[in-house]
Amino acid sequence: MSFFRKLRERLGRSAARIGGGVDSIVAEGAEESPAEAEPEGEESPPAPATGDAAPSPPPATTSGLLGRLTARAPRRTLDEEMLEELEDLLITSDMGVETAARVVANIAEGRMGRRFTAAEIRRLLADEIAAIMENVARPLKLLGKKPQVILVVGVNGSGKTTTIGKLAAQLRAAGKSVMIAAGDTFRAAAVEQLRIWGERAGVPVFAAAEGSDPAALAHDALMRARAEGADVLLIDTAGRLQNRADLMAELEKIVRVLRKIDPEAPHDTLLVLDATTGQNALSQVEIFRKIADVSGLVMTKLDGTARGGVLVALADRFGLPIHAIGVGEGIEDLQPFDPREFADALVGNENETRTD
Repeated sequence: MSFFRKLRERLGRSAARIGGGVDSIVAEGAEESPAEAEPEGEESPPAPATGDAAPSPPPATTSGLLGRLTARAPRRTLDEEMLEELEDLLITSDMGVETAARVVANIAEGRMGRRFTAAEIRRLLADEIAAIMENVARPLKLLGKKPQVILVVGVNGSGKTTTIGKLAAQLRAAGKSVMIAAGDTFRAAAVEQLRIWGERAGVPVFAAAEGSDPAALAHDALMRARAEGADVLLIDTAGRLQNRADLMAELEKIVRVLRKIDPEAPHDTLLVLDATTGQNALSQVEIFRKIADVSGLVMTKLDGTARGGVLVALADRFGLPIHAIGVGEGIEDLQPFDPREFADALVGNENETRTD
């Protein structure tokens, strides 16, 4: 199964909310299409007499069955009331007030008073969403540093540890030598989870005793990675936001210690966000941008929420690169972010390939 199909299936709750909502909005305000209405004062043409040649069918004005279905679909005039309903729908999907308003304003431009089917509105929504997301869709790049140090931050429970494991496995499968540093030294479960992923992927996990200084562990892990010629060092970190001052000091110390060895480290700081937290993801970005120099985002658990629109709000507000999204527990369920596939899946579009 392609990742787009899986994404579309896993984003079913978001797609049902947005796509189903569009269907309802159009249906509730639909007007009879002129093509469907019987012209007044006209009668149906008589059936041809036996033996007469059947009249030639009129030339098709649209493409076959698809065109006939589109012509028969309910249509609604795009007006202020419909725009308000669309905006409310996007806000309930956690797209945020400002982003939702911008999307519907762009849809309205040059189209007011025209009549649209639900499928056409979904396509317009997908186009606007993709336009926002295209500016931030940037796969994580390997820079040729040895090792490239990737610091991974995020609140506990966001899927941070699992994301590190998946990234390590994917990089290893691509032929890169990888090391993981278990920098969340206060959570034994996080260390054990990384060890399991390390065994699965054939990647060494550098750990220390529970409660050890995370900065000291990061230092020793980078020295080991250098000595062994590793291509990538992934460093896990704690995510105890209830104690922000301590966390900030801890992350600052890790960065300071890493830069004593490599002045450019960390080369990437990835923030892992849980899509099920909805608008709370926005505040987490605000906090971690102050605590750490966040260079990119990874969004997890898109399969467990109807709030997929929050990723659009994040892109619109912060403009940070979105490197990958996760829609499941398997290694293959973390993939580089594709704005068009995401937009189509989010609104419930059925087409897997697009030509426009």
